[in-house]
Order: sequence, then C-alpha cells, then structure tokens
Amino acid sequence: QVQLVESGGGLVQPGGSLRLSCAASGTISVIYGMGWYRQAPGKQRDMIAHITTGGSTKYADSVKGRFTISRDNAKNTVYLQMNSLKPEDTAVYYCSAEVENTPLRARQYWGQGTQVTVSS
Repeated sequence: QVQLVESGGGLVQPGGSLRLSCAASGTISVIYGMGWYRQAPGKQRDMIAHITTGGSTKYADSVKGRFTISRDNAKNTVYLQMNSLKPEDTAVYYCSAEVENTPLRARQYWGQGTQVTVSS
C-alpha cells in the first residue's frame, strides 16, 4: 500500500508564496506521474498541475505562470511552489501519485489534503 503525506499549507497574504510538498511511501515500484489538485468550497476537485517521471509538466490555466510543480524521484516527493497567490487560490490542496498496479496500469493514490488560505 501507498501513503502520501503533505506539508506546507497555511495562511498567507495575497501576493505571497507557499511551497507544498508531498512524499509517497510504502510499497512502490513505479510512479508514472504525480500531481496536485485543489477543491474550493462549493466546487469540484480540479487538477492544477501534473508532472511525469521524466519531468514533463502541465498546468491549469488558472495557475499557469504562478505555480511550479517539481519532483524528486529519489525521494518519491512532489512539490508545488505557489507564487503571487490570490484569494481565489484558497482551497484544500491534494497531492496524488499514479502508482504501478499491473504492467502499464496505474492506481491513483491521494494525500489527505492541506488547507491553503489566501487572505489579508
């Protein structure tokens, strides 16, 4: 089994920065990709950033240019650097990992979520 542990959330002023991290542990052979999702009150959970094993990245339009996703494959850890934060970025942020289950087939695991609040 796989566990994801997040850290780095909190309260920040508009225009400020935060860095989230999420480490995967447990029985892991291959992680195909890792990503960050967020869910604001009254809204569905949306993907905001994704990174493959090789380092290819994809971002939601709402965060592109402000957020940067990265990963340390040796540590099975994914990061999300968040700059120029806006009140609308307030949400619960979840990390995910696509872990090999059978050859060429992955199971998606989720972290517990961490609250990010952007407010003056």
